[in-house]
Amino acid sequence: MGNDHGRTRQMWHLLEPLHAVLYFAPQVFEEVESLGYDTGERWPSYFALRAAPLGAPGTRQVASAFYSFSPRLVAEHIPTAWDVAAPDKVVRARMRGIDGAYRALFGAWTDGPEVAEAAALARRAAEAVRTEGRPLAAANAGLPWPQEPHLVLWQAATILREHRGDGHLAALLTAGLDSVEALVSFAAIGAASADVFASRGWNEQEWTAARERLRARGLLNADHTATDACRALRAEVERRTDELAAAPWQTLGDKDTAKLAELLGRPWLEVLDSGMLPRETTLGIGRTG
Repeated sequence: MGNDHGRTRQMWHLLEPLHAVLYFAPQVFEEVESLGYDTGERWPSYFALRAAPLGAPGTRQVASAFYSFSPRLVAEHIPTAWDVAAPDKVVRARMRGIDGAYRALFGAWTDGPEVAEAAALARRAAEAVRTEGRPLAAANAGLPWPQEPHLVLWQAATILREHRGDGHLAALLTAGLDSVEALVSFAAIGAASADVFASRGWNEQEWTAARERLRARGLLNADHTATDACRALRAEVERRTDELAAAPWQTLGDKDTAKLAELLGRPWLEVLDSGMLPRETTLGIGRTG
């Protein structure tokens, strides 16, 4: 695969929606609602579902691992999430929810040979991840593998996306961007609209202070738009993120990675066409800046 990480980026784009079904599928909401979580708005179930593999983490642990969320927002849901249901119950509920969601989305494909082949390839990539310094990847990689191929595919997608995400945080830290600066700089290059980034819970004073820090570094103009230096820094963050995420795909090899990309085309389109996922997210997938 060499030093060209275009395939690494492509695999993230293909796998991210397959993982993200967890946070938006009605079948998952039904499962966590049965545990006692409020599903009237997104965050009570989101924090429980994503953090559960870590055990029963506290506010500081989750804010550190998730990075872009205001600690105040995290504290509204963690650690009280574990008073509603123990993490192991949440982990089992998310698998039941994904089973229902995938069957509803993909129909007969779920039990067909293509999903079995995709699951086997994705699992090989996921089992190749190095988890040192990557708490969310390590937590998900430590869970037992399910038996059904479509659930293996989802778990592999989850390990690989958290592996990439953990590496992305390392890239942000290396670039000297703290949690709110990471969002402000990404917003400045047009990765998503401002209200999408506001969902992370930072108040106006914190957002303004981050803008001033970035402006002092020559990363923002007076009108809060990105300077060339900001665009270069964000490009370097993404390049480094791709580099840190490349190892599983290098292990899988060019031929099998290309085959997995081909097999993922159908479910990727099914998820996107379902309208289940939001058009914009703080990941910036599908937008340019």
